[in-house]
Amino acid sequence: MISLGLLGCADIATRRLLPAFAAVPGARIAAVASRELAKAKPVAERFGAELVEGYQNLLDRPDVDAVYVPLPPGLHAEWVGRALRAGKHVLAEKPLTTSRESTEELLDLARSRGLVLMENFMFPHHGQHARVRELVAEGAIGRLHTFSAAFAIPRRPDDDIRYQAELGGGALIDVGGYPIAAAQYFLGDKLGVVGAQLRHDSALGVDIAGSALLRSPDGVGAHVTFGLDHFYGSRYELWGSAGRISVDHVFTTPATHRPVVRVDRADREELVLPADDQVANTAAAFLRAVREGTEHGTAATRARAALLADVRRLAAR
Repeated sequence: MISLGLLGCADIATRRLLPAFAAVPGARIAAVASRELAKAKPVAERFGAELVEGYQNLLDRPDVDAVYVPLPPGLHAEWVGRALRAGKHVLAEKPLTTSRESTEELLDLARSRGLVLMENFMFPHHGQHARVRELVAEGAIGRLHTFSAAFAIPRRPDDDIRYQAELGGGALIDVGGYPIAAAQYFLGDKLGVVGAQLRHDSALGVDIAGSALLRSPDGVGAHVTFGLDHFYGSRYELWGSAGRISVDHVFTTPATHRPVVRVDRADREELVLPADDQVANTAAAFLRAVREGTEHGTAATRARAALLADVRRLAAR
């Protein structure tokens, strides 16, 4: 039995991850920590967990094997580091940290202590992407030439944490990692950033949109777009010498959604795939890594931190 603790009662935790963990055999939610007990009490009661005041008090508990950290990105480096030093395995919301250096330090710390540190990008655990990758490998669109992906959401209230620089806000940090992670999924981790641009909101003090051009070692180009002030979009497209594959609703896919993979060649073919639960699959993958003592996604997380840093560096030029 793996005992889990929660640091902070973010919406994604109470709405998605905790129910998924509660449903996985061999795991239990042992403790819920918050700086505000009134906020954490209904969460603890709902999942039969102990109520803990303060994050460090939870990390000091010997009955907690692993923790989920859905805190704002600007707080990840401190609290993920504290959790690892307390001997806890960690599932941390994306991005793992707000800098390449901090991400590498935490990954190295986890490895040195034999602990699992997993960045919570859930979409790769949905079966639709493995099917698309199979189609490309089978030659369904010939030789792959270009990849494009976009993830953007409508504007939120100005006091949303996504617009607070001190908490790690901004479009690149919040949504930019998704299309970059998709490029990694299909093209590998050895991507380079050819060019990038970020659009800033001077009143908010953060970037609210951007795009980047990436390139794989074998010359496949990838164009990624992201933003926090857009009509909603969540899609990718792979374009080859003999056809094109496009998929919508790829990053935050509901468990009941049946994905439609469009394959354009001489004619359009639409493949309707089974529904899949990427949240449950992610929870299961984390627990499996903890039980087996294996790393999960470490290389991709390390490479993605470098890509995000290069996007910011090139955009600043």
